[in-house]
Amino acid sequence: MSLVETIIDIPAEHEKNVFGGFDAYAKIIERAFNVTIIARNGEVKLVGDTKDVTKAKSVFVQLLELSKRGNQITEQNVNYAISLCYEDKEQEIVEIDKDLICHTISGKPIKPKTLGQKTYVDLIRKKMIVFGVGPAGTGKTYLAMAMGITAFKNDEVSRIILTRPAIEAGEKLGFLPGDLQSKVDPYLRPLYDALHQIMGPEAYLKNTEKGLIEVAPLAYMRGRTLDNAFIILDEAQNTTPAQMKMFLTRIGFGSKVVITGDMTQKDLPVGTKSGLDVAIKVLSKIDDIGFSYLTSQDVVRHPLVQKIVKAYDSYEEKLKRVESKEQSKHKKIRLVNYKSEKIRGNRDESRY
Repeated sequence: MSLVETIIDIPAEHEKNVFGGFDAYAKIIERAFNVTIIARNGEVKLVGDTKDVTKAKSVFVQLLELSKRGNQITEQNVNYAISLCYEDKEQEIVEIDKDLICHTISGKPIKPKTLGQKTYVDLIRKKMIVFGVGPAGTGKTYLAMAMGITAFKNDEVSRIILTRPAIEAGEKLGFLPGDLQSKVDPYLRPLYDALHQIMGPEAYLKNTEKGLIEVAPLAYMRGRTLDNAFIILDEAQNTTPAQMKMFLTRIGFGSKVVITGDMTQKDLPVGTKSGLDVAIKVLSKIDDIGFSYLTSQDVVRHPLVQKIVKAYDSYEEKLKRVESKEQSKHKKIRLVNYKSEKIRGNRDESRY
C-alpha cells in the first residue's frame, strides 16, 4: 500500500466550524478513512492510501461548502457526509442544503438534512396525502409542521389543523385536573412546541383565537369536513383502523394531509391492530398518496439517538429470527407427533 499526500485550503474563518471543537470532526474523519490529518497555517494535509485520501478530501470539501453557506456544522453533518461518501453520493449533501423550507422565529433556517428527509419534503409538495414513517428523531413531525406553516403563510391553505390520538405512552395518568383543554394539552405538547419554535407564541395565539390554527385530539375530527387546510396527524401508529378510516374520510377540497408515525413505538393495547399498518397496506397503490420511509440514517437528533435506534433495530431483528426458529421447531414437533399418531391410528385431527 503506497501512501499519498494531498493538501486542502480551508480559510481560517471556516476552520473551527469544519474541524469542530478540539478537532472532534477531524478525528471522526481520520478514524472513518484511516488517514492522518495535519493542519498548519490554513492548510490541511491528508496522508494515507490513495482511495482513502480521496474520500476524506471529498468530505472536507462538502463540509467546507456547507460552512460557506452559513451552516453550523454538527456531528450529524459529518457522519452523514461520511456515509454518503461510501455510496459515492457526497455531493448530495450540498444539494439537500439548498432546499430551504422556512425560518424559525429566531431566524434559524429549516431545511432537510438527509436524502430521506429531502424525499419526504418533496413528496409533501407533490402529493395530496403523504405518510411519513420512521423512527424517533427523523424530523417527521417538525418538517411537516414547517411545510404546513409555509403553506399557511403563502395563502396556499386557509388554516392548519394538528391532531394526534390521546393515548398514554405505556402509563396510566388517571384523571387530570382542569378543563377539557387542560386535559388534552399534555398529549399535544410536542405539536405546541414545534408551533412556538417556528411561528412564535404570539403569532400562534393570535391565529388560534381566530380559529386559523387548531390543535385537537383525533376524536374531535369525527363528523367534520376539512376543506382548504393543511392537516397533520401525528403518532398515527396509535390509531385503530376505524380511527384512521374516520380521519382519512374527513379530507375536503384544497386540503393537504401529512400522516406521521413510528411503527416501533405503538402504545395500543396488546392484540389491537394499528390503523397506520392497515392504511399502508390498503392505500399503497393509490397514485395521489405518497409514502416516505425514513430510517436510522435520517436521525438528526443527538448522534447517540441514532445509535440507540440502530441497537433496537438489531435487537428486534434478532428477536424475530429467534421466534421464527422456535415456530419452525414447534411445527416440526407437531408434524412428527401427527405422523406417529397416524401410524398408531389414534390421531385427533383437531389438535393439528
